[in-house]
Amino acid sequence: MDKSMTFRKTAIITGITGQDGAYLAQLLLEKNYRVIGASRRSSTLNLPRLAHLNIAGDIELRTLDVLDATNLSRIIEEVGPDEIYNLGGQSSVQTSFEQPLYTSEVVSLGTLRLLEAVNLVKPDTRIYNASSSEIFGHSETTMVSEDSPFYPRSPYGVAKLYAHWAVINYREAYDLHASSGILFNHESPLRGMDFVTRKITTTLAQIVNGGQQMLHLGNLENARDWGFAGDYVDAMWRMLQQDVASDYVIASRQTHTVRAFVELAAKVVGIDLEWQGEGADEVGLEAKTGRQIIGIDGRFYRPSEPDPLIGDNRKAQAELHWQPKVSFEQLVEMMAHADLERARDGQVWY
Repeated sequence: MDKSMTFRKTAIITGITGQDGAYLAQLLLEKNYRVIGASRRSSTLNLPRLAHLNIAGDIELRTLDVLDATNLSRIIEEVGPDEIYNLGGQSSVQTSFEQPLYTSEVVSLGTLRLLEAVNLVKPDTRIYNASSSEIFGHSETTMVSEDSPFYPRSPYGVAKLYAHWAVINYREAYDLHASSGILFNHESPLRGMDFVTRKITTTLAQIVNGGQQMLHLGNLENARDWGFAGDYVDAMWRMLQQDVASDYVIASRQTHTVRAFVELAAKVVGIDLEWQGEGADEVGLEAKTGRQIIGIDGRFYRPSEPDPLIGDNRKAQAELHWQPKVSFEQLVEMMAHADLERARDGQVWY
């Protein structure tokens, strides 16, 4: 990066080391932003996603902890950001059942501390908050929009809903330009291994290459509205370019089951898959050999599951002029091919 160049804007991205942080950083750099990557001290050096996108050297890294209000205020004062993208925090729904207090502290109160710091130090900063489709949870209608009632079904969803309402409150009380993106599931080859999509594509690739022998899954009929993370970070940026801040559902407007994801990924890596049995006794076999490669494991069932909801993205289409470019089939193929190449190279990422 040329240190003497003139930047268009300065942005802070919390959670820069994650999937969304990496793709967003790439997008902002392409738009000539000065990008400040904010990360907790424990993960500052965890930069494989940024390195994969060849941008690790173009980002200024700062230690930032949303649990520390003084730290937040000091960095905002030092950097003077035009935009802040709040992507950090505990991001696993399953983990939130195991660590509900930590999840709430980071996601809920972390967002509140950030809003308060901006309001006190630099209130003209525009804020993007990563909300989540998990705030809907249970719904009487399959299609949900910004106006649908909220009914979270996990500690993660509850924490995200607190943060979502905090953004609305600070927007209305203090006139902050603060927007929330209610993002439905978005995946990519940079997704972490603790998410079912990467678990599927990585394990199947390992099986094909003689590594891991079994893929253990929970409910195969769980359905999600899945999209590509690279498309969704573009929507984040578009929200902060609007004259008036608002909240937007970002989704693909269609759902697919875990079973459909598995079947397509298996086909991409060259596995002819057969199913036998029902429910907890169902198994997936490699058709040519009859070898079991997929099993159902009760440990991967959540205590409560959200409904299979579809995100209504018409507001984003109308106001942000945004819509997803990568289809579900293209997304699965992209991820499966990437993990197949990693397996052939002897790599297991993240």
